[in-house]
Amino acid sequence: MFFRKKNEDITVNENIFLVVGLGNIGKKYDGTRHNIGFMVVDSIAERYDAPFKPSRTGKGDSAIININENRVMLLKPNTYMNRSGEAVAAVMKYYKISKHKLLVISDDINLPVGKLRFRAKGSDGGHNGLFNIANRLQGDDFSRLRIGVGQVPPEMEQADYVLSRFISGEKTQIDMAISTAADGIKDWVLEGLEAAANKYNGW
Repeated sequence: MFFRKKNEDITVNENIFLVVGLGNIGKKYDGTRHNIGFMVVDSIAERYDAPFKPSRTGKGDSAIININENRVMLLKPNTYMNRSGEAVAAVMKYYKISKHKLLVISDDINLPVGKLRFRAKGSDGGHNGLFNIANRLQGDDFSRLRIGVGQVPPEMEQADYVLSRFISGEKTQIDMAISTAADGIKDWVLEGLEAAANKYNGW
């Protein structure tokens, strides 16, 4: 005999937001352009004095913060960039988080260094992490915050460039972008994607 699951087992949790910073784990990737997502969620966690701990799903490290009365989970996947969707899907399933409460932070080589772009949905733009997340979630209708890391120089391969570190002349811009992104994410939680985009996309 088969039994129907209790309602609470399938009800979407509307009381928690999920903010995912994309990056690669390991010291050799610290501070690289591809890890800007990690840098942003680390900055937010530091603001709220919220330590990262291994996620219950085993797919990354997470920290919980409260923005006013809103509960927000910060996630750094441990699956490496190309399999980021595994971590995101696992956490969303475990905590029953809906896609409209998800925000993914990624680097963007098509934006100047430090420029921010909030988007409600869209293509992956060639970003393997976003591609894998959209694939695992069966759609690209989730919010994302792209942070510019600059165009690939003609003499470099894209893979080498995104795994390179910011040069001295870029560090001030990136530090400002990380701080502003943290402000923008707070506004996204409190006011929504459109308000955050209107305020920060021209920054």
